[in-house]
Amino acid sequence: MKIALGPLPVTSVENIWIALADGTRLAAKVWLPKDAASNPVPAILDYIPYDKRNGTAVADERMFPYFASHGYASIRLDIRGTGQSEGLFDDEYVKQEQDDAVEAIEWITQQAWCSGYVGMIGISWGGFSALQVAARRPKGLKAIITHCSTDDRYADDAHYMGGCLLNDTLGWGTPCFTQMSQSPDPEIVGEDHWRAMWMKRLENVRPTLIDWVTHQRRDEFWKHGSVCEDYGAIDCAVFATGGWADGYSNAIFRLLSELKGPRKGLVGPWGHRYPHVGAPGPAIGYLQECVRWWDHWLKGKDTGIMQEPMLRSWMLDWVEPAASYDEWPGHWVADPSWPSPHVTSRVYRLGTGRLSEQALPEVTLGICSPEYVGIAGGEWCPYALGGGGALAPDLPLDQRWDDGGSLVFDSELLTDALPILGAPVIELEISCDKPTAILAVRLSDVSPSGEVTRITYGLLNLSHRNGHEDLQPMEAGKSYRIHLAMNEVGYTFPPGHRIRLSVSTAYWPLAFPAPERATLTVQAGASGLHLPIRMPQPGDDELPPFGEPEGSPPMPTTVLTPGNVERFVCIEPLTGHVTVTVKRDNGIWRLDPLGTVLGFKKHLIYSVAENDPTSARTEVYFRYERGRGAWQTAVEGRTVMTATKATFQLQIDFDAFESGERIFCKSWSKAIPRHLV
Repeated sequence: MKIALGPLPVTSVENIWIALADGTRLAAKVWLPKDAASNPVPAILDYIPYDKRNGTAVADERMFPYFASHGYASIRLDIRGTGQSEGLFDDEYVKQEQDDAVEAIEWITQQAWCSGYVGMIGISWGGFSALQVAARRPKGLKAIITHCSTDDRYADDAHYMGGCLLNDTLGWGTPCFTQMSQSPDPEIVGEDHWRAMWMKRLENVRPTLIDWVTHQRRDEFWKHGSVCEDYGAIDCAVFATGGWADGYSNAIFRLLSELKGPRKGLVGPWGHRYPHVGAPGPAIGYLQECVRWWDHWLKGKDTGIMQEPMLRSWMLDWVEPAASYDEWPGHWVADPSWPSPHVTSRVYRLGTGRLSEQALPEVTLGICSPEYVGIAGGEWCPYALGGGGALAPDLPLDQRWDDGGSLVFDSELLTDALPILGAPVIELEISCDKPTAILAVRLSDVSPSGEVTRITYGLLNLSHRNGHEDLQPMEAGKSYRIHLAMNEVGYTFPPGHRIRLSVSTAYWPLAFPAPERATLTVQAGASGLHLPIRMPQPGDDELPPFGEPEGSPPMPTTVLTPGNVERFVCIEPLTGHVTVTVKRDNGIWRLDPLGTVLGFKKHLIYSVAENDPTSARTEVYFRYERGRGAWQTAVEGRTVMTATKATFQLQIDFDAFESGERIFCKSWSKAIPRHLV
């Protein structure tokens, strides 16, 4: 990345307290152009719970001084009860969190250094915050940039996919409640106050993942904070960005389709990272694009950004399957709107092992997959960077691992390149011998030498076939028409390759198994695959290329212990038991200007027996540690989930340490009834 700044000198304030009406103070760090007090500027807000002092300082320093040097007050604000902010944390995206943001924005607009115009930016939680706060329409909020986020907390977040319970509910839920319980920094909240403040947090700690597992269908719990419930509530300008390797790219297309106000979309090859540090690459000059966006909406400058096509997408080229890539080759295309007039549908019919544009003989096919099908699926949300800067083994492997337990349908060799952009859709005529089952479908590219690269996939809990609110069990012997849209993707199948559709009844460890082993019977002749074909357009090459990645100077850090990431699979041939283990150690490093020493570890262990869905077991362990001088703290969270046909069983343990001694511990045991999940 190129180190670059705008024309304005920058100053920063390590901590500013924003006092709310109820007396709670939120902690903010602010970067300002030096003359902002006499020459007010628009403000850009990032509102997240990850501790602006120690948790996000490295990333913040690469971005917010950059914005300030281009004439923006940049504010990193800790959510109530997290980081250095007062109060107590409850759960993600609660109403209080939004109320506080509305108050904070009002406070920002009244500051002498603010012109009265505010934008919001954020990745993941910060992207959620931007959308949710935009729906509240606070005075002064004119535009947002939401990156790697979603408009639908139930159907398109880390909890459920197609009504299937994702293991990320535990993989994210454990660090969520653990991380939010970390100690505040004595240098910010006071040497005589930090310990009492921390103890209140520890006494309040609660694993909110219990609620996430309890609410198994779309109800008011999930509708709150899901802006898809009322897109019309958002009237400010929205720039929605993300990456194909990320878990959240689908929301970009829904926002472009459903919002009525000014909007733009950008999707590249990246995982869960900002595009100026995006991996897999190529990274782009994302911060320059952000400044163009802010200049247009917050300063009224004609930057040309709104005259450009609504959506720019990176069309992926074929690569051999691998757990990580430095770069994923491809090229940019541009569409004037979404849905795009450049996209048409092509239907492929299913036959015995075949996909064809022509009608195929009628055939009935059955599938009851081993429960470990999915071990080559990678992570639901790849971060694409592991401990110590090493690429993490997050991406899907060669799909031949999983195709052996799936129904597989291949096209003939392609004679021409076949580009797709959008959500492939599978329509199946099926029956099922159990009240519910997982339907997992994968679209892959089969190379001439046999490697199988997954392009996209989709999951559906069959009892959710008519929606996620009113569930309907499957009736044995009855035939159903099932419609399943896979994740959006942009990809070009090369000549000489084959298109592959794979269908299975398991996708472990991404999704927890259904209560019983089920056999699906597919009427292949009545089923079809719909591909969104997007042929090259003359306008694709008319836009100038993105600039090279830029950012402000990095915060100096020192690696004290290197990190490491491992992912391995153990198969026990005699028992049919499979275990997937992920060990991520980010090592130990020091934020040199602050003297804070940080450490982070994550262990995930997923196990299941080939023929027994009730053998599934997920174990999650997270540890965060931080310290400086006499201030030495750590928190640990552990979750184990197993299941019977009737219940999910959770065992959760939490510990907090000061100077190496345990000062707090708490445990929860919970049996949660399964409702067709």
